[in-house]
Amino acid sequence: MTSDNRAPVTVIGLGSMGSALAKSFVAKGHPTTVWNRTPEKADDLVAAGAVRAASVAEAVAASELVVVCVLDYHAMRELFDPLGDALSGRTVVNLTSGTPEEARETAKWAAERGFDYVDGAIMAIPPMIGSEEALIFYGGPQAVYDAHSASLATIAGAGTYLGEDAGLPSLYDVALLGLMWTTWAGFMHSLALVKSENVDAAAFLPYAQAWFEHVISPEVPGIAGQVDAGDYPDEGSALGMQAIAIEHLVDASRAQGVDAALPEFLKQRAQEAIKRGHAGSGFGALFEVLRKPE
Repeated sequence: MTSDNRAPVTVIGLGSMGSALAKSFVAKGHPTTVWNRTPEKADDLVAAGAVRAASVAEAVAASELVVVCVLDYHAMRELFDPLGDALSGRTVVNLTSGTPEEARETAKWAAERGFDYVDGAIMAIPPMIGSEEALIFYGGPQAVYDAHSASLATIAGAGTYLGEDAGLPSLYDVALLGLMWTTWAGFMHSLALVKSENVDAAAFLPYAQAWFEHVISPEVPGIAGQVDAGDYPDEGSALGMQAIAIEHLVDASRAQGVDAALPEFLKQRAQEAIKRGHAGSGFGALFEVLRKPE
């Protein structure tokens, strides 16, 4: 593919994700400069057409757009701190994982050093990079993001700009990962229960999938609306009644020799919500306890 009208880009950090980012830029015609602390990690990319920089300073000098994907924010600052004015006129898009606080502190650090900064969070695995299914969140100055959005679309068809706050991508990242992990944990707890009676997971699976599709997923928009409204109506299954069912889940887990910590967590939060006056509210009232624990 020709690189005509394709902006040069530098990728710093060539772990599995950084290499996937660089590979996508190269494949789609961007003149791509790469740097990694271990130079050999760039060999395949160089063979595909990338240029290996001998230093971070050389890598930064090669492109206006510098994409960083390293271990953490501390590692990113360690690489860039010695560069001084070399970053002037550059835009750094940091796709390193971390916390919202770290992202906001790094945006301030970048502003003090006089270069443009956009923070991002990748919601994909390396093989997805460059596809329409890959999702990357971005946060930072609108004009800076807009100036490079066409180039960034190379690595993710679903690039999503969240606003000026550099911390929002990390916030969305950890929130979605939390949703994934707790959902998986709930499913595995269910499997632990049925397996305690030698029921194959495959036999239970169709009912779990139907439960997700017809009961759990349809409730999600309603719960989101309740949270925004701060109102948790009882829609036929008040929290006081559900707390009893959760207690049954705790008791059954213990009786079956299964770890009861997860249902015990739910039981305690439900009891706290009831204590705060939500016995007649819907299950969504647990949000108030999660938002403001005692």
